[in-house]
Amino acid sequence: MTGPSTVDGIAGVLWDMDGTLVDSEKLWDVALYEAAEWLGGTLTEEQRLTLVGSNMDATAAYLLEVTGHEPTATRIAATGGWIRERTARLFDDVLPWRPGAREALTAVRAAGLPSALVTSTERALTELALNTIGREFFDATVCGDEVDGRNKPDPEPYLRAARLLGVDPARCVAVEDSQPGAASAAGAGCVVLVVPNDVPVDEGERRVFRESLVGVDAPVLGEMFRSVHRAV
Repeated sequence: MTGPSTVDGIAGVLWDMDGTLVDSEKLWDVALYEAAEWLGGTLTEEQRLTLVGSNMDATAAYLLEVTGHEPTATRIAATGGWIRERTARLFDDVLPWRPGAREALTAVRAAGLPSALVTSTERALTELALNTIGREFFDATVCGDEVDGRNKPDPEPYLRAARLLGVDPARCVAVEDSQPGAASAAGAGCVVLVVPNDVPVDEGERRVFRESLVGVDAPVLGEMFRSVHRAV
């Protein structure tokens, strides 16, 4: 049995979803603002931005707190259920691509590099999003309800993706748009291509920044990977 393909030392590419591949954060905006109203309160734009990259339980607990409710387990479950139902209706349509994202996925797949989707979004909603994105681009997917509560910024989502691909995370490039996601990927040992969307992301070790995914392909990722390792 042959090992995974490599390009310029890269053994795998690990892709975040919301805000990185598709502009679904705008749909989450709708669901979260409406959830706050359902809870009898409001969510400010500043508060909303703190939730980018967060998982469902943390999001539900935060909404309960800012709307004046005690975040009990029962209330968190009920609020999460409301958000899931609303977001599912929004995701059950064609999602808008981020600039260059589909072309980057296509180029990486054509180069033969193993790829995984690594998202804080739960499996049921991710499956709806994959109707737009395309399952054929990924050899594995890791969702927010599949990491035993160790969600981004914990390294586990990216470590799990690398295990599923059978590759060393230190030989992977992760593509992210958020602070929690970049921290998760860097903590797993990945080189991180950061393409900020709604919120700024701090500079950090093993992080390379671009304004968009336009023009990103396997050779570009390879040069990025080498440049980070030359600097270490």
